[in-house]
Amino acid sequence: MNLNLLAATFLLSALIQYLVQKVFIHYKKFDEINHRSSHKTLATRSGGIGIFVTLFIVAVFYYYLRIDLFDYSLFIPLGIMFVVGVYDDFYDADFKLKFLLQIITAKILIDQGYVISNYHGLFGLNEVPWLLAQFTTVFVFLVLVNAINFIDGIDGLAITEVIKIILFFELFSNGPSALSSLGILVIASILPLYYFNFKKIGKVFLGDAGSLMLGTLIMVYTLNALGPKYNLNPSYLVLNKVLFSLLALLYPLIDLIRVFVLRIKVGKSPFKADQNHLHHIVHKITNNQKLTLLIISMSSILIPLIIYKTVILFVH
Repeated sequence: MNLNLLAATFLLSALIQYLVQKVFIHYKKFDEINHRSSHKTLATRSGGIGIFVTLFIVAVFYYYLRIDLFDYSLFIPLGIMFVVGVYDDFYDADFKLKFLLQIITAKILIDQGYVISNYHGLFGLNEVPWLLAQFTTVFVFLVLVNAINFIDGIDGLAITEVIKIILFFELFSNGPSALSSLGILVIASILPLYYFNFKKIGKVFLGDAGSLMLGTLIMVYTLNALGPKYNLNPSYLVLNKVLFSLLALLYPLIDLIRVFVLRIKVGKSPFKADQNHLHHIVHKITNNQKLTLLIISMSSILIPLIIYKTVILFVH
């Protein structure tokens, strides 16, 4: 991809993040500080808006030039989840409403051709009936999008994990994937958020608008990886596509399953927020958000690689 485009996307994102934050500050739209907050200063939940607006402006510009950077129809599911997230950031939407809209979004992806129609040997199954394929896709969408949303609890964690997952899928593929251009543009638009996210005063959080939208993008990547058009690099063919995808998504999936089990065991709703996430536990030990981010991010990279090496040794 053109380096000038990436640089322009990065600078545009930084400018939009700054401007959107100013609008939020003007209207006094700050993130609520409570017992679960990891911050004690005023912050806005405008990061996701900055990322989405940047991508939209870039896409509209190239669409006008009749240049297909990526599949622009993906803005439909991404846009729906972005709007749901914006509404949730402002009005704390009921989880039942969010689930309904997530199911609708998953169905839109299915109709666009992003569907888990092959289990790749999982449970001894390969090609599955169309109805089962759709139910599986909806279920995985609900799990994965909410898993990305759940890990957005300390500075930089969710965006770092999203970048890692995108790079995981791209670097292990046999050549550029169908989503490469979109993924690289997303990374370029995310990077300025690190500066705003780690500021001591006037912080900018990703917000549900960002986590739900980026979670949907990760779902698209996963569906693409499980589809027939994605090929693993021959060096990594010891892994089938399901195991490969699980390794890429290991941290958010483990965190979601863990908190769901803990909440259900004590009779709480699995969707009722608490401080039992892995990042809360590590932060209580380190009492340092940057160190917590470093520990989790390194573990999120090293543990899947260790599992991969173990699988290789077992196979051979």
